[in-house]
Parts: sequence; structure tokens; C-alpha cells
Amino acid sequence: MNIVVLDAYVNNPGDLSWKQLEAFGSVTLYDRTAPDEVAFRVADANIAVSNKITWDEAALDAAPNLELIALTSTGFNVVDLDAAQRRGVTVCNVPAYSTPDVAQMTFALLLELCLHVGAHSRGVMNGEWVRSIDFSYWDYPLVEIAGKTLGIVGMGSIGQAVARVANAFGMDVLFNSRSAKPACENEHCRQVGFDELLARADIVTLHAPATPETNGLIDAAAIAKMKDGAMLLNTARGTLVDERAVADALIAGKLSGFGADVVAVEPMTQNSPLLDAKDKNIVITPHIAWATHEARTRLLDTVFANIRAFIEGHPQNVVS
Repeated sequence: MNIVVLDAYVNNPGDLSWKQLEAFGSVTLYDRTAPDEVAFRVADANIAVSNKITWDEAALDAAPNLELIALTSTGFNVVDLDAAQRRGVTVCNVPAYSTPDVAQMTFALLLELCLHVGAHSRGVMNGEWVRSIDFSYWDYPLVEIAGKTLGIVGMGSIGQAVARVANAFGMDVLFNSRSAKPACENEHCRQVGFDELLARADIVTLHAPATPETNGLIDAAAIAKMKDGAMLLNTARGTLVDERAVADALIAGKLSGFGADVVAVEPMTQNSPLLDAKDKNIVITPHIAWATHEARTRLLDTVFANIRAFIEGHPQNVVS
């Protein structure tokens, strides 16, 4: 097998190893691949390992020998699955490798919005506590999350992990899901309709996939249905929110906070509407929830297992 890794650096900047791939054939590693480099690099590939490469008709046509696209991600919206199927190309993803990490980031964002730990620490390091005439001070409103209602949009493995943490913090949970999930319900966790969730939640957190149906899910109309002063979190996909609407709601005070690990265009562009609200209660991290050493280790181990299973004739984690 001729194996090509097209964007190796983002998954493994040097603290892990690709060596296991050598058991399956010849391996070529590229740290990054620009769109105009894809065709040349996949021309002889039997297996392509990639993360954010767009696999459209043109890219697939450039790889006549391609048999497997081994994604180093859970999401697979970068692949034209119909076009891949017509060409007999199998596509495999890596489900659930980062579930605890995304749940962790969700609460890291929420706690920062509520307690401003980073800003207060920077103030202390800049000497503000040394100069304080009081034993304690705070520069921002401090918010307790116990007793608050968390609204979870999307109750897959990550949404369920978030619900468990929320309950441990003493929060009540409302969740919305495309299918009924009675097993997720308990005294402090209940499934409701989307509009009811928006109306009742103090904090809304997004854990749904990027699909045509979820594109712009949180727009101006949805925000208008939320409580005044509610907070919004997005650790799913940037396209789930209308960023102009979110920025406007922060500026107007309709939303009291917004935390995100994802934006609609990544890397973020200089003209992102969210930057208009940078002086409000907003925290944005550069899509790092998935990137702990532990999660990336699980990720690559599953990619290797997916390739092995495909070669042995029993592919796993196939998406269609």
C-alpha cells in the first residue's frame, strides 16, 4: 500500500509517532498540504490519511488508485461521500476519541466566563493585589453555576458527558436531541423541545454535528427566544451559530457571555464579526479541545486500527 499523510503536523507536532503506519506499506508524511498540492500528492496513493483536506470530485479524480480515506477526525463533512462511494473509496473516521476533552473544554469556557480566572490572575501578576487596600477584590461580576439550568443541544456522547459534569456541579439539565433518549433522563436531566430549551436555559451549550439542518441554528431569531442575560457555548462546529447575531447580542447585552472553541472559518479571519465584541464577556480558544496528548494518542491509535481493519478486509468506523 502507498500511504500518504497529508496534514501530519496538526495531529502530531512531534510528540507522537507515525511509525505504526510502516507495517502497512510505504509512507509519505506531509506536515501540511495546500489545496493546490493535493492532486500531485495523492496521484499514486492507495490510502490517504487526512484531517481538513476537502475531498470533492476534483480531489477524488486526482487519486485514481485511492481505496481508503482514513480521517483523523470524528467529523466527515470534508468528504463528498456520494462521490467517494461512486469511486469505491471507503471513508473511515474516529468517533468519540475526544469526548472527555470536549466536555472539559466546555466547562473551562463556562468557568472562565463566570469567574474570569485568567483576567484576575493577570491582574495579580501585574501587581494589582499588591496595591490593593482590601484583602480581596474582583474586576468582573462573579457567577455561581450551581442551581443554574444548562441547555444541551445535541445529546450524543459529548452532550451526555457534559450533562454528567453539569449535574455534578449542581446544575439542572435540559437537552434537545433529534431522537428520544429516555435513558439520559433523570431527576435533574430532562429532554425538551428546542424552543423550550432556549426559553428556560441560563446557559446554552452546542454539541450537535455540522449539517445543512444545523447551519446557523443559533441565529438572531433563536437568540431572541433565549433568556435575557443567558450565556452561549459552542465546542461543536462554528457554522452552528450566526456569528454576526451573536456579536450583536453580546454588544446589546442580550447575551451576557459567549465561549467558543470553534468559529465558522478556521483559522479565524480578521473580519470575523466576533471580534467586534472582543470587549464583552467573550472567550474564544483556537479549536484545541480535541488536542490533549491523551486524546491525540487515542486518535492515532484508532486511525492505525482503521487502516489495519481495512487491509484485513473488515473495515471499521466506516461513514456513509
